[in-house]
Amino acid sequence: MEIKEEGTSEEGQHFLPAPQANDTGDFQFTSIQKTPDEPQLEFILACKDLVAPVRDRKLNTLVQIAVVHPAEQSLTRYSCTEIVEGTRDPLFLTGVTFPSEYPIYEETKIKLTVYDVKDKSHDTVRTSVLPEHKDPLPEVGRSFLGYASFKVGELLKSKEQVLALSLRTSDGGKVVGTIEVSVVKMGEIEDGEADHITTDVQGQKCALVWECTAPESVSRKDNLPFLNAVLKNPVYKLYRFPTSDNKWMRIREQMSESILSFHIPKELISLQIKEDLCRNQELKELGELSPHWDNLRKNVLTHCDQMVNMYQDILTELSKETGSSFKSSSSKGEKSLEFVPVNLHLQRMHVHSPHLKDALYDVITVGAPAAHFQGFKNGGLRKLLHRFETERRNTEYQFIYYSPENTAKAKEVLSNINQLQPLIATHADLLLNSASQRSPDSLKNSLKMLSEKTELFVHAFKDQLVRSALLALYTARPGGVLKKPPSPKNSTEESSSQDPPPPMRRQDSIPHHSDYDEEEWDRVWANVGKSLNCIIAMVDKLIERDGFSEGSSSSKDGEKDPSLVDSTITHPKEDWYEQLYPLVLTLKDCMGEVVHRAKQSLTFVLLQELAYSLPQCLMLTLRRDVVFSQALAGLVCGFVIKLHTSLYDPGFLEQLHTVGLIAQYEGLLSTYSDEIGMLEDMAVGISDLKKVAFKIIEAKSNDVLPVITGRR
Repeated sequence: MEIKEEGTSEEGQHFLPAPQANDTGDFQFTSIQKTPDEPQLEFILACKDLVAPVRDRKLNTLVQIAVVHPAEQSLTRYSCTEIVEGTRDPLFLTGVTFPSEYPIYEETKIKLTVYDVKDKSHDTVRTSVLPEHKDPLPEVGRSFLGYASFKVGELLKSKEQVLALSLRTSDGGKVVGTIEVSVVKMGEIEDGEADHITTDVQGQKCALVWECTAPESVSRKDNLPFLNAVLKNPVYKLYRFPTSDNKWMRIREQMSESILSFHIPKELISLQIKEDLCRNQELKELGELSPHWDNLRKNVLTHCDQMVNMYQDILTELSKETGSSFKSSSSKGEKSLEFVPVNLHLQRMHVHSPHLKDALYDVITVGAPAAHFQGFKNGGLRKLLHRFETERRNTEYQFIYYSPENTAKAKEVLSNINQLQPLIATHADLLLNSASQRSPDSLKNSLKMLSEKTELFVHAFKDQLVRSALLALYTARPGGVLKKPPSPKNSTEESSSQDPPPPMRRQDSIPHHSDYDEEEWDRVWANVGKSLNCIIAMVDKLIERDGFSEGSSSSKDGEKDPSLVDSTITHPKEDWYEQLYPLVLTLKDCMGEVVHRAKQSLTFVLLQELAYSLPQCLMLTLRRDVVFSQALAGLVCGFVIKLHTSLYDPGFLEQLHTVGLIAQYEGLLSTYSDEIGMLEDMAVGISDLKKVAFKIIEAKSNDVLPVITGRR
């Protein structure tokens, strides 16, 4: 037997027009009771004793399935089987499946038409609507043998849900054979089930070879509602294959597109727009620069604003897409869809074999992440990035060269600053709140959290890059007097605002290295740690003093201890807050000074990368963003499906916790023509995925779509 898949992917999924599908008029139809989100009806076909139109002809048989909606008098072609060659008793391996959303009822009539295919090259399947009483027009390469019809309710209510129907000629007279319709029960194993093959199916030629790896047990807790939140428009195919013990193995193939194809790019673009707007604002706040650097900054800001507008336009266009979530290969060159992965879909194989556990095999298919719209005339990302870095390294006389590693480090430190500064401020406020409540335990916990975050903050500035960037920024200014850093206040001092920085003095030439005080940064940076130490010492002192007061508060016969009265008068309840407030304010001031200087210096590092070869640098960033978006969408889709499918598998959860996620990619690209450029794009995109980390949290609502945070 030979399986011919010559129909399009739309075959069998063309539902009746919406008004017909939903408008039942005055009729009442009986719905099919089926497991939610599972196909409503699945059946397989077999013919017996077919009569050939010509003596001694070996039949090449095909069955076409059509549907008649009970409220309409029209026939809709739905699907067809494969072609079985050289037998009058064909067993068809391709079944028929009706998905959960298809408008089918017990009153729905299904028509089965059997053909003898003479010229297989002309055998195609199309979906069309014909009047019920009309037979399909003759098609080239096939001849009509006979037909039979039945109602869905008749099949479901029949004994063992099997119907044996007589095939008749077009005039309804002569019987030309029998066709057997059997309902398929995926995942159900009945006692004493006799699923033996009674026909010599081994003699039929089978051209389909397949292989499965890493099976997973199918659980009734397969989280279908969660999977349906990310999968849509499923297309089903049903197959059966003979096993070595003369039984049937049944396979339901599901192809589904994912809304993550558009959700992930939109989330990512929104994040990148915010990042770029923040960077542009930091460039504007870089302060006064010499004319050379100021002109470069203006040029960079002009191009960066244009890029932000481009990203916003792309996001607007993506938000307008409300139909299918599938980007086909024919759309890979569209500008508005360049962030969307090509052909991203899930292929799921549900395998059922008698007396064995069912298994699922999931494969995520996605086109190679590549910037098709920008083309591959000059190669892909791998070659373009190498060429860009080589040329930039040779222009150090005009720019200050920072390696890609240093540039990435600058972005990392800036990101850490933006995350840690508000956290430290929050924990400092919690410390003051604990002090106002005079709660020793709460005060200790708040101090612990404040100390941990402050130590991380201080550690972020130990890198030599910050020191060198400060010097580079100093030399780029027209004047170079640095602001005097604040020093930690004594525990008895009241808080006071910092003095404004002295005005910068202008010079006729850029200051030399000798004009820069390298110890200035060390003092500013160390003041944060010193301020924290002052807070720790004060908290210890307050808790120790409070413990002494409580220890001496016990007295016999209810008499008051004089020392307790003195302590209450000398140290009122607000005393803890008043003692800690100036120290916390000093910590915030010192931290603000460090953040201000570090942000400016590291932003200057990023200016070097952007200033060279505009707009080439930004176009490379765009290309890398496009490729990464496609790669990330495929990875997230695969992880989400794997997670929900294996959520009740202890072995998988333990592996996820101890080892993490392992993703394997297989491609079919060659090293010729444009495909080498696609490979170079893909190599960089997959490599960039090492920056991705998944955080799993309990959902608080039905919205289980992933949320993206972070930076480039």
